[in-house]
Amino acid sequence: MRNWLLPEYIEDILPEEALRIETLRRRILDWLLVHGYQLVGPPMLEFVESLISGSGGDMNLRMFKVVDQLSSRMMGLRADITPQTARIDAHLLNCNGITRLCYAGSVLHTVPSGLTSTREPLQIGAELYGHAGLESDLEIQRLMLQVLTMSGIDNIHLDLGHVAIFRGIVKGAGISTSLEAELFSALQAKDISALKELFTGLGKDINKNVQQALMLLPKLYGDKKVLVQARKFLPDYTEIKKALDELEVVAVELKLVVDTLAFDLADLRGYHYHSGIVFAAYADGYPNAVALGGRYDEIGKVFGRARPATGFSMDLRELSRLIKTPDPCPKGILAPYRKNDKVLDKAIDQLRIKNQIVIVELPRHGGSKDTFNCDRKLVLQNKAWKVVNI
Repeated sequence: MRNWLLPEYIEDILPEEALRIETLRRRILDWLLVHGYQLVGPPMLEFVESLISGSGGDMNLRMFKVVDQLSSRMMGLRADITPQTARIDAHLLNCNGITRLCYAGSVLHTVPSGLTSTREPLQIGAELYGHAGLESDLEIQRLMLQVLTMSGIDNIHLDLGHVAIFRGIVKGAGISTSLEAELFSALQAKDISALKELFTGLGKDINKNVQQALMLLPKLYGDKKVLVQARKFLPDYTEIKKALDELEVVAVELKLVVDTLAFDLADLRGYHYHSGIVFAAYADGYPNAVALGGRYDEIGKVFGRARPATGFSMDLRELSRLIKTPDPCPKGILAPYRKNDKVLDKAIDQLRIKNQIVIVELPRHGGSKDTFNCDRKLVLQNKAWKVVNI
């Protein structure tokens, strides 16, 4: 008999987990709906240029690609739904005011993001378009924290960063694009040794104060003292001062709705498309971020409108596994098989209308209550069908 193996980091979702994920998906989408976020459903497959537009080369490497047999053009299986949502806002909805959108669906990655991660995350998220102020950043951040809390995640830790800090240093110092890419890689990995090697080879090409500022960035992680150090030791560029001011305001607004909060000024995740504050939420006992987000004002430009934008996303599969007290799998009611019994059929229909699980035992099945996951059954008592415990 053939052993049907799935590819590495690809797995089936079995009934109990599937029910937990679906329950969580409905709960989150309902919460987003009452906050004014409209559900959209972008396709799994699009032309590659649409999926990677505005997101840099990272998305290109994460995406599976196939050739379209109808047009002979290269198509991609989406690795992120955010660019698709930006396309819908900019190109299809074309609203002048604020647009709030949400989504939920599978994405595919060529390689997993971590040793325990799947290559087929179930991404759910919300995006807000058309507002450039901190108020929309705060709305999205609060919404993300609420979603995590209502999902059953306790002791949430939030990291805040701002890509304009590194970008401001690069711009102010006139650093070349090629060197910027090398510095970005070293900072993203918080590799101080790699930074030292870069500066050793450059000699006097970069101002000593700029070198010191870049060497300091990986160490600027922690509480509000980080902002004090940043104001003292980072270059006095307008972009950097504005970024630090924004981080301070957001931290004050969020301190009462998150368990712990820290600043990470070397967090350059999504640097190629993020344009402002970025954030990541963490849960106790889990090394990876459970939710990510940030501002990305320029991503819609390639679709005709560079609308202000901010949003967050998370993986439903990972989130469901972190829930400490998952919803129990509901028990059902076992009903006998009786052909053309309209009274029984009506009793079954009435129970199902009330969201009760009713399983009809098929003839010659010989199953048991354990087979059907039932703890009650329908029995005929005094010419009426009653539900009794098994």
